[in-house]
Amino acid sequence: MHSTLIVARMEPDSAAQVANLFDAFDGTEMPHRMGTRRRQLYSYRGLYFHLQDFDGEDGGERIEEAKTDSRFVGISNDLKPFITAYDPATWRSPADAMARRFYHWSAR
Repeated sequence: MHSTLIVARMEPDSAAQVANLFDAFDGTEMPHRMGTRRRQLYSYRGLYFHLQDFDGEDGGERIEEAKTDSRFVGISNDLKPFITAYDPATWRSPADAMARRFYHWSAR
């Protein structure tokens, strides 16, 4: 399984709107097209954490392929009033918002 964790800033009190946008998006075939197995959204003191698990190890490639789909473009635009880059000065693409995993453990 492949996982990504996006870190950004979130407008206060916007969790319900963000959840509703993802609920509508996840009700389409887009998560399946991207290989999304699970999506979890968290907020903490103005920060936004988007944990996404994918089937297999090709999650990044499948997202790249889906980026041009109008539904992907749509949710990206719809989230703009609520979610902003953690560091706008260095943000060029969503890859700049992804946390780097430095430790992993799982039961055998």
